[in-house]
Amino acid sequence: MKKEKSDPVFLQVLYLIIFFVLFGLIVYIPHAINNPLHITEKFIIEEEVVESILLSVLLLLNVLIFTLYKKEVARQKQLVDKMKNDNKSIHDKLDESFRYIGQVNVQIQQIKSIFNSSDRFPKTKSDFKKTLLFYSERIFGIVNTDWVLFRIINSTTGRTISEQFESRYGLPREYPHISNKMILERQASQLYKTVVENPQDLNIIVSCTLPVANLTVEELVFIQAITNEITMIFIYFNSIYYKETIPLPVPDKVDN
Repeated sequence: MKKEKSDPVFLQVLYLIIFFVLFGLIVYIPHAINNPLHITEKFIIEEEVVESILLSVLLLLNVLIFTLYKKEVARQKQLVDKMKNDNKSIHDKLDESFRYIGQVNVQIQQIKSIFNSSDRFPKTKSDFKKTLLFYSERIFGIVNTDWVLFRIINSTTGRTISEQFESRYGLPREYPHISNKMILERQASQLYKTVVENPQDLNIIVSCTLPVANLTVEELVFIQAITNEITMIFIYFNSIYYKETIPLPVPDKVDN
């Protein structure tokens, strides 16, 4: 494809060349025309009239070329502005891509920390609470939220088996009033987002509630991974072996 000569410097030089050529012709014409122009024997155009006509034509050409030059300069300016905007858009997209890659890397590190932390299971209620605290801190590292509420519910009776509320930096926050019925029935809320893990063949539900309207796909997958992990840890903690040796987290709270 042939490349256009559209460099602004080239246009300026071309315009100046044409301008000086026309200006030279305007200066030269009065000296070049010394006699009247005989069209026919009877139709004769006087010398002054010929000069005026030629000068008018040259002036009109000069004005026309100047107008075309201005339009081309304006078009070139629009192209330059468009290139600048496109370049800015590309940089913005690159910055957004790098931010997204950074977020993904953080999420990967957080997920690794979750699974690498399961080398030691809780043996007491205090250990289990520390485990939930650890997972709430992982969520604070990924999701922009002020608090996290973990709740384990008996899906048969609807009673709360265990729950834990944690706020970012331990700051005081108003405790959310979320009924077990809402969680069991997966009722949507405009104020909260609840991620529920309901393992098959088990009569428990592990939920994680946050004060956000929506979660990204990545955040949702991350929280689901955490609820899955909490489910496995709770099952282990609540196994027959620990029932015989350690008191279970007794459901001391009934949600109405």
